[in-house]
Amino acid sequence: MRKRPQFSSLPTASGGIARAAYARALKARLKVGPLLKSSDLTTHQIKNSHFRIPCNNQIRFLNLVADELPDPFLGIRLAEGIDLREMGLLYYVIASSETLGDALTRLARYSGINNEALRITCREQKDVTVRFEYVGVARLSDRQQIEFFVVTLVRICSQLTGRSLSPTGVKLAHRRTKLPAGISKVFKCNVAFGSNVDEVVYPGLAKSIPTVNADPYLNSLLVRYCEEALSNRRVRSGAWRLRVENAIVPLLPHGQATKKEIAARLGVSGRTLTRLLASEGCTFSEIIDALRLDLAKTYLQEQNLPMSEVAWLLGYKENSAFDHACKRWTGKTPKQLRSTEVEILTDAA
Repeated sequence: MRKRPQFSSLPTASGGIARAAYARALKARLKVGPLLKSSDLTTHQIKNSHFRIPCNNQIRFLNLVADELPDPFLGIRLAEGIDLREMGLLYYVIASSETLGDALTRLARYSGINNEALRITCREQKDVTVRFEYVGVARLSDRQQIEFFVVTLVRICSQLTGRSLSPTGVKLAHRRTKLPAGISKVFKCNVAFGSNVDEVVYPGLAKSIPTVNADPYLNSLLVRYCEEALSNRRVRSGAWRLRVENAIVPLLPHGQATKKEIAARLGVSGRTLTRLLASEGCTFSEIIDALRLDLAKTYLQEQNLPMSEVAWLLGYKENSAFDHACKRWTGKTPKQLRSTEVEILTDAA
């Protein structure tokens, strides 16, 4: 008897963002081959639009291209320039919906067709809140892809309604000290970085705005195609380590990133969480240590971020505790580590 094929636990994406970054890199005359190799991607995968790309590899490639250009806002610039129709089936099923609320509901349900690591929810109460969550990949490693998603959403809402529709607020989990004026206006509202969620909020009345290309007959047909595509692209939830990492990051500055709190948020007991992590060869303390080191390297690249604030963001009440941790991780003080990270960025430029 033939065994039923198992779905991969590695979420994949259609790869449109990576291909847009590849085109941008070629235009800038970068040596793209080494960047692809470092991302575990091949030229054949990038050039063939029928190939799906592992989401982790796409995130890594975007980060490398952004560093090499250098362009810290690569994801935003790609989202500004991309033709929304390149989203394929997903674009047409939302564009043919009758209202913006219907379109956002379709986007939430079918986003996994284009990117299995992305879970979108749309909550309609007083406001319309579109929330992004990562499944099976670490949110910590990403800035470029999530900013691409958010700016693309803002563009979609304006294009579908034929209005210059502005969100009332945008929240992003990663941190930036500031946005240049030209970049800030792309979001059409204030952006709260370092939040505990990734979300875009629109006024409640926005859900009733009719779309300019509504076609209920076409939409009904496309919904059937989307349901079929979705059923063929089921992906397992991410590893427990990734779930723990994604839960820890927003809680660190508030001193709430304890094993007990994380277990409760993930719906398991502390003992069960310990057992699940052990099955993956890691412990909670190892995960939080590794996360703090990765975050420290990221935050220390921000020259305008005071050392005391970096310590707070990592969950340390005293600078001395941060100093001690840095020496334990790297043998360097936070000041020395900051110099190293800045040198790396300068060399990449």
